[in-house]
Amino acid sequence: MKVILLAGGFGTRLSEYTGVIPKPMVPIGGKPILWHIMQTYARFGHKDFYVALGYKAEVIKEYFLNYRSLNADFTVDLASGNVTPHQIDSVDWRVTLANTGANSMTGGRVKRLQSFIGNETFMLTYGDGVADIDLDALLDFHRSHGKMVTVSAVRPTARFGELEIDGARVASFQEKPQLHDGWINGGYFVIEPEFFDLIAGDDTMLEREPLEQATKAGELMAYRHDGFWHCMDTKRDHELLESLWANDAPWKV
Repeated sequence: MKVILLAGGFGTRLSEYTGVIPKPMVPIGGKPILWHIMQTYARFGHKDFYVALGYKAEVIKEYFLNYRSLNADFTVDLASGNVTPHQIDSVDWRVTLANTGANSMTGGRVKRLQSFIGNETFMLTYGDGVADIDLDALLDFHRSHGKMVTVSAVRPTARFGELEIDGARVASFQEKPQLHDGWINGGYFVIEPEFFDLIAGDDTMLEREPLEQATKAGELMAYRHDGFWHCMDTKRDHELLESLWANDAPWKV
């Protein structure tokens, strides 16, 4: 199934890195977070990617254009210029890199990729959130209800400790637990092609008019993902994900 990856935003809350590279290229364990997300899809057999580019598009283009050399050991004969590879990353992905406008909103970027997707069901996610989501189960759920859009609902980890108070007595104390209520949009959508008709143009935010209209029409369904999910919004998030990767990250294939 075709997979759209939104990778064109400015990433202003991660300015420690995004002054030089776009947010999806911020590395975790030496690989861009975009690569980690793509690995999750590839694990379930979805390897046809369409990357919606905007801010610093050239950085992402150069990475994939030079992917084989960046991810392989090789010998260069400086006399002849011949290159002999010794170890090649065995990924078999097909990656389409499309400029979707420097200032387009998320919905506008999706709309610009309509010609690539055609009249097919497709998957969509953001370029900054990793998860141990079961994409087979997500797709089965989408097919079971027959609606236009499925969004993966997630419960993020609380930033602060949670107190359960009985009168003045603390009945429960949990340091940064997973929230029990307050499901949020975790990305990892499955979408029918009719959804393109709900997007007016470049100024449309995916999360506003299109999804709101789908909701009002009863065409938006939520797949509850109770497992790991984390979005890389800040330097603290990046440090956490780096730490998790060094210690057998939940999303690691």
